[in-house]
Amino acid sequence: MYSDKIYLTPQEILDKEFKIDARGYRPQEVDKYLDMVIRDYTEFINIIKRNEREIRDLTEDNSKLKAEIRSLREQLVASESSNNGNNTSNVDLLRRISQLEKVVFGKYES
Repeated sequence: MYSDKIYLTPQEILDKEFKIDARGYRPQEVDKYLDMVIRDYTEFINIIKRNEREIRDLTEDNSKLKAEIRSLREQLVASESSNNGNNTSNVDLLRRISQLEKVVFGKYES
């Protein structure tokens, strides 16, 4: 992800040779400073890799949760339509029972 934007690796920094000039910097100071840069650079690479792993894991979790939400919504819709069908058939059954009660008890009442 970030590797295409990073130009140097810690090893390239370590292997870098500078020309020594009469008025140049002290080689020990340059080496000491580059060692610090290498440590930081290595730590940045580790942080980036860890973050990329975490992003990948969270993206997978997000996809799984989205699929679970879709599944639960489908179950809810199926359950609601099933209940609506049961309510309709329950109402029909109650009407039929009521009519049968009128017929049965009506005969006994008269």
